[in-house]
Amino acid sequence: MKQGIHPDYQMVVFQDTSTGAQFLAGSTIRTTKSCVLDGTTYPMVTVDISSASHPFFTGKQKILDAAGRVEKFTRKYNWGKKDAEKAAD
Repeated sequence: MKQGIHPDYQMVVFQDTSTGAQFLAGSTIRTTKSCVLDGTTYPMVTVDISSASHPFFTGKQKILDAAGRVEKFTRKYNWGKKDAEKAAD
């Protein structure tokens, strides 16, 4: 590998803006912010979504009933009624 062309790898704190959760991970990202975590100062990056706030990871995801959505569509556009009326004629 060439020397001097790769960014520095360091430990960085990622902070979720919606929950305030903090995660310490290795990264090459550059930032001007810093914070103290467990008595050590680390560079800090704020993120909008993390595993602490994303519905998939928190288990708060809405599960929709696919059959209910199909029935709602057919009622809204009278999908099945037109075919039944043509068959009756």
